Amino acid sequence: MTSIAIKLLIAFSLLPMAVLADTVVYTAKTIRTMEPALPLASAVAVEDGRVVAVGTLDSLAPLIEDRDARIDRRFDADIILPGFIDPHVHPSLPAVLTQFPFLAPDDWSLPTGEFPGATTPADYQRELTRLVANYKPSSIPFITWGYHPLWHGEIWRDTLNDWFSDTPVMLWHRSFHELIGNDAAWETLGVTEAMASAIGEGADWQRGHFYEGGLKAVVPKLGFLFAPDRFMGGMANFLAMMQESGVTTAADMGTGIFGNPEQEIMSIRMAAEASPVPSRIILTPIILDFVARGLTPEQALQQIRGWQSSNTDRVSVGNHFKLMLDGAIFSGLSQMGPPGYLDGHHGVWMLDKDTTQAFANTFWDAGFQLHAHSNGDAATARFIDILETLLARNPKADHRMTLEHFAYSTEDQNRKLAALGATVSANPYYHYILSEMYSGPWLGPDRAPQMVRLGSLEEKGVPVALHSDSPMAPLSPLTLMWTATSRETISGTTWGESEALSREAALRAITIDAAWVLGLEDELGSIRAGKMADFTVLAADPMTVPVKDIKSITVVGTVFAGEAYEN
Repeated sequence: MTSIAIKLLIAFSLLPMAVLADTVVYTAKTIRTMEPALPLASAVAVEDGRVVAVGTLDSLAPLIEDRDARIDRRFDADIILPGFIDPHVHPSLPAVLTQFPFLAPDDWSLPTGEFPGATTPADYQRELTRLVANYKPSSIPFITWGYHPLWHGEIWRDTLNDWFSDTPVMLWHRSFHELIGNDAAWETLGVTEAMASAIGEGADWQRGHFYEGGLKAVVPKLGFLFAPDRFMGGMANFLAMMQESGVTTAADMGTGIFGNPEQEIMSIRMAAEASPVPSRIILTPIILDFVARGLTPEQALQQIRGWQSSNTDRVSVGNHFKLMLDGAIFSGLSQMGPPGYLDGHHGVWMLDKDTTQAFANTFWDAGFQLHAHSNGDAATARFIDILETLLARNPKADHRMTLEHFAYSTEDQNRKLAALGATVSANPYYHYILSEMYSGPWLGPDRAPQMVRLGSLEEKGVPVALHSDSPMAPLSPLTLMWTATSRETISGTTWGESEALSREAALRAITIDAAWVLGLEDELGSIRAGKMADFTVLAADPMTVPVKDIKSITVVGTVFAGEAYEN
């Protein structure tokens, strides 16, 4: 565990806020403000948590003298940028999953250690066997996250029984939407064949497989994941990931994903507000939680208003609401339009269209910004249809309804998104990790390279943010910037180059355009007088290093509300 994670883990009692000097001037080799009127600077003055002035030490000299400002030169050799924003994360997922080792197709560097990827069935079986051998028997099954059949082959209940007959072993799918266990695991948890039969869709007892709604149904049997010491330790890992990657603001796009939103909100708030390294977390309630609890859209709205009454400057429930359209991209359950999946399998809809539209209507009318999980082009079509319906019944000039993930769309759909005033929060890591695998019997060699068509959006002027959907991609805006600009895949191949973002657009997508997508552009995303003094400090300039080096730039630290925190 890193020193940052340890500090976060032991600091779960509220700490007093640091007392700032009246005025502090931070200097840097370069300050990229993301403000067209003054794009470059070398000094920024902050006061009471906000930017007072930007320029050079010479241009700020009168202000420095008048305010008796303190000059802080610790970042003299570094690059200062607006604080990075990840507009789509899931804090509770890393809080759960980092309790266990990762074993995925891709490499992972976490506060809990280094976890090299396994890209073949043989590699996966070998490493899984090693990990299980080190497992100490307890009332908790051995769990590892990251399994994917496209790399690791099909592994179901019988296979796990053969490999680990007496040890309870569970594989959490790379999508997070699926869980596979052996007999010993389900017996340990008290999950039976009768329970699987009662669940119906989403449960396959013969395979030991619970997915989508079936996974949600068995989560209560995994209560140990939410024991305070385990969950808070996981939250410490998540907050350490934010700081180490330079993220000062993140939006949780799925509050209530585990079915106990009040407890989840309280836990996230307690961890974040106790952290000695502060950040801003915006919580976004999700439609699936309210439908599962049998609430109407109006009841959901009333409940969210109640949650908002406890907002703080660090953790808040915003005027954002998340819809769910199709299934997980990693599971091949996205809804694809004609010709569909070439092997004949089909995606899933998370909810029927009428229910989705009813919730959309209520929250649209209440002034909430809508976000919709959408992966396949059939889901993109449904997103467009819902938005057109909303605009027809209650027109809005600046609605910023956001398509989340954006795994696949057509050129025609991208033109419609532009015409309708939509925004996109995209995960470019999909192209990196999935496009080659999808180029076979799922989508074929023509559609797969076009995953996450960001170049088309930039050309059409659609505002784009980049997100990690942590832990679907590393919580690292620089990694996202690299994948969006390089169009490189996990094997090192480069394809679909026409859909790359320009470097400038990619940097905007993790700063000012991410702020725009979240409706925070008046407070965050650029460095100008009046905005919050949230900065990310890097050892090199992502606008000038070779593209291949963007993801490897060292994050020196952050400045949050004018106070510096070094990594």
